[in-house]
Amino acid sequence: MPPTRAEKARATRTRILDAAHELFVTNGWTRTSVEDVARAAGVATQTIYYTFGTKHALFKELLDVRVAGDHDDVATLDRPWAREVLAEPDPARHLALHVAGARAVLERVAPLLRVLRDAAPGLPALADLWAANQEQRRTVAATLTNALATKSALRTSTQVATDITHALLGPDTYGTLVLDLGWSPQAWQDWATDALVRQLLP
Repeated sequence: MPPTRAEKARATRTRILDAAHELFVTNGWTRTSVEDVARAAGVATQTIYYTFGTKHALFKELLDVRVAGDHDDVATLDRPWAREVLAEPDPARHLALHVAGARAVLERVAPLLRVLRDAAPGLPALADLWAANQEQRRTVAATLTNALATKSALRTSTQVATDITHALLGPDTYGTLVLDLGWSPQAWQDWATDALVRQLLP
């Protein structure tokens, strides 16, 4: 059965996003043009403008899709991995599941977040996007840490525990160890889980 028009459009959108990811991560924001993405995706430049509107909108959707891992409009805290963390009664297991979920996201998005972080200082729209991503990550860390505090006494205040979780599971820490120093994602996950257990649980 031949693909429907909607399926073809979705496949084209995915191909454009995949091409954009490769180019943004390799070349950075400034040296990646809409024309470059169109050429890499095998589509007309006008197709990208028609589909996304602007280069910024293309990047934003790419970031959203990479964070989520799919095209579904579902908030992070409503996704199965986060709901599993919230429902887990054992505090150590709670932290292990949280780190595993963070790893899955960071494997997809850490290189792209570097592009955003580096470009943000000179471009207000990207600075806003970076700030929004930071705020979203902070909200996830706070929600899951507050849930942890209902399952176990913590070694520190919930505020400090949230700070530690936010920093430890952030793209900068992951990027330094995995992207720069060559740790495997599994090694990072094991280390981060052990560090959070030691830092947060009695």
